[in-house]
Amino acid sequence: MAGCVFCGIVSGELPAMRVTDEPDGVAFLDTRPVFKGHVLVVPRAHLVTLADLPPESLPGYFALVRRLAVAVEAGLGAGGTFVAINNKVSQSVPHLHTHVVPRTKGDGLRGFFWPRTRYVDDAEAQEYAGRVAAALATG
Repeated sequence: MAGCVFCGIVSGELPAMRVTDEPDGVAFLDTRPVFKGHVLVVPRAHLVTLADLPPESLPGYFALVRRLAVAVEAGLGAGGTFVAINNKVSQSVPHLHTHVVPRTKGDGLRGFFWPRTRYVDDAEAQEYAGRVAAALATG
Protein backbone atom coordinates (compact mmCIF):
# COMPACT_ATOMS: atom_id res chain seq x y z
CA MET A 1 0.00 0.00 0.00
CA ALA A 2 1.42 3.38 -0.98
CA GLY A 3 2.67 5.36 1.98
CA CYS A 4 2.81 2.41 4.41
CA VAL A 5 6.24 2.20 6.01
CA PHE A 6 5.96 -1.55 6.61
CA CYS A 7 4.84 -2.22 3.04
CA GLY A 8 7.93 -0.26 1.95
CA ILE A 9 10.12 -2.50 4.11
CA VAL A 10 8.42 -5.68 2.83
CA SER A 11 8.94 -4.58 -0.79
CA GLY A 12 12.56 -3.60 -0.16
CA GLU A 13 11.93 0.03 -1.05
CA LEU A 14 12.71 1.15 2.52
CA PRO A 15 15.71 -0.02 4.53
CA ALA A 16 15.37 -2.11 7.67
CA MET A 17 17.55 -4.34 9.80
CA ARG A 18 15.95 -7.55 8.53
CA VAL A 19 16.02 -10.70 10.58
CA THR A 20 14.14 -12.85 8.05
CA ASP A 21 12.08 -12.53 4.88
CA GLU A 22 9.78 -15.49 4.30
CA PRO A 23 6.53 -16.20 2.45
CA ASP A 24 4.53 -15.88 5.70
CA GLY A 25 6.07 -12.57 6.76
CA VAL A 26 9.03 -10.31 7.24
CA ALA A 27 10.79 -9.67 10.54
CA PHE A 28 13.05 -6.72 11.29
CA LEU A 29 14.34 -4.76 14.25
CA ASP A 30 12.16 -2.02 15.72
CA THR A 31 13.99 1.30 15.25
CA ARG A 32 12.88 2.38 18.73
CA PRO A 33 13.20 -0.87 20.66
CA VAL A 34 11.86 -1.44 24.14
CA PHE A 35 15.06 -3.48 24.62
CA LYS A 36 17.78 -4.17 22.08
CA GLY A 37 16.80 -7.09 19.87
CA HIS A 38 13.09 -6.06 19.80
CA VAL A 39 11.75 -7.55 16.56
CA LEU A 40 8.63 -6.66 14.57
CA VAL A 41 6.97 -9.38 12.51
CA VAL A 42 4.65 -8.25 9.70
CA PRO A 43 2.62 -10.13 7.12
CA ARG A 44 3.65 -9.49 3.53
CA ALA A 45 0.18 -8.23 2.61
CA HIS A 46 -1.06 -4.86 3.84
CA LEU A 47 -3.45 -5.69 6.64
CA VAL A 48 -4.28 -3.23 9.39
CA THR A 49 -5.38 -5.41 12.31
CA LEU A 50 -5.28 -9.01 13.44
CA ALA A 51 -8.95 -9.32 12.47
CA ASP A 52 -7.90 -8.62 8.86
CA LEU A 53 -5.52 -11.60 8.73
CA PRO A 54 -7.26 -14.31 6.69
CA PRO A 55 -7.88 -17.52 8.66
CA GLU A 56 -5.75 -19.51 6.22
CA SER A 57 -2.78 -17.22 7.01
CA LEU A 58 -2.94 -17.72 10.78
CA PRO A 59 -0.89 -20.95 11.00
CA GLY A 60 2.00 -19.66 8.89
CA TYR A 61 2.11 -16.18 10.40
CA PHE A 62 1.96 -17.33 14.01
CA ALA A 63 4.42 -20.16 13.36
CA LEU A 64 6.84 -17.44 12.22
CA VAL A 65 6.09 -15.34 15.33
CA ARG A 66 6.65 -18.42 17.51
CA ARG A 67 9.95 -19.23 15.81
CA LEU A 68 11.09 -15.64 16.31
CA ALA A 69 10.17 -15.71 20.00
CA VAL A 70 12.38 -18.78 20.40
CA ALA A 71 15.16 -17.22 18.31
CA VAL A 72 15.14 -13.91 20.21
CA GLU A 73 15.52 -15.77 23.49
CA ALA A 74 18.22 -18.13 22.20
CA GLY A 75 20.10 -15.63 20.06
CA LEU A 76 20.23 -12.89 22.67
CA GLY A 77 20.49 -14.99 25.81
CA ALA A 78 17.23 -13.48 27.05
CA GLY A 79 15.32 -14.96 29.96
CA GLY A 80 12.13 -14.89 27.90
CA THR A 81 10.12 -12.74 25.54
CA PHE A 82 7.11 -10.46 25.56
CA VAL A 83 4.93 -10.94 22.46
CA ALA A 84 2.23 -8.37 21.70
CA ILE A 85 -0.03 -6.93 19.02
CA ASN A 86 -1.73 -3.54 19.17
CA ASN A 87 -4.92 -3.22 17.15
CA LYS A 88 -5.65 0.40 16.23
CA VAL A 89 -5.00 1.96 19.67
CA SER A 90 -1.25 2.49 20.16
CA GLN A 91 -0.63 1.06 16.69
CA SER A 92 1.90 3.61 15.41
CA VAL A 93 1.99 2.05 11.92
CA PRO A 94 -1.40 0.94 10.56
CA HIS A 95 -0.09 -2.41 9.29
CA LEU A 96 -0.50 -5.55 11.38
CA HIS A 97 2.69 -6.19 13.32
CA THR A 98 3.66 -8.39 16.22
CA HIS A 99 6.26 -7.24 18.74
CA VAL A 100 8.74 -9.84 19.99
CA VAL A 101 10.64 -8.21 22.84
CA PRO A 102 13.53 -9.87 24.69
CA ARG A 103 13.05 -9.94 28.48
CA THR A 104 15.31 -10.50 31.43
CA LYS A 105 14.42 -10.68 35.10
CA GLY A 106 14.62 -7.19 36.59
CA ASP A 107 14.70 -5.43 33.20
CA GLY A 108 12.37 -2.71 34.47
CA LEU A 109 9.45 -3.35 32.15
CA ARG A 110 6.27 -2.77 34.12
CA GLY A 111 2.84 -3.21 32.63
CA PHE A 112 2.50 -1.35 29.37
CA PHE A 113 4.78 1.60 30.12
CA TRP A 114 7.54 0.68 27.74
CA PRO A 115 10.83 2.51 28.10
CA ARG A 116 12.51 3.00 24.75
CA THR A 117 16.19 2.83 23.91
CA ARG A 118 18.28 3.29 20.78
CA TYR A 119 21.01 1.35 19.05
CA VAL A 120 24.41 3.03 19.17
CA ASP A 121 24.64 2.79 15.38
CA ASP A 122 23.60 0.63 12.42
CA ALA A 123 26.46 -1.78 13.08
CA GLU A 124 25.13 -2.55 16.56
CA ALA A 125 21.60 -2.94 15.19
CA GLN A 126 22.87 -5.28 12.46
CA GLU A 127 24.69 -7.34 15.07
CA TYR A 128 21.45 -7.84 17.02
CA ALA A 129 19.53 -8.69 13.83
CA GLY A 130 22.26 -11.17 12.88
CA ARG A 131 22.18 -12.91 16.25
CA VAL A 132 18.42 -13.42 16.08
CA ALA A 133 18.61 -14.49 12.42
CA ALA A 134 21.34 -17.04 13.25
CA ALA A 135 19.26 -18.49 16.08
CA LEU A 136 16.20 -18.58 13.79
CA ALA A 137 18.17 -20.54 11.19
CA THR A 138 19.32 -23.12 13.72
CA GLY A 139 16.05 -23.43 15.63
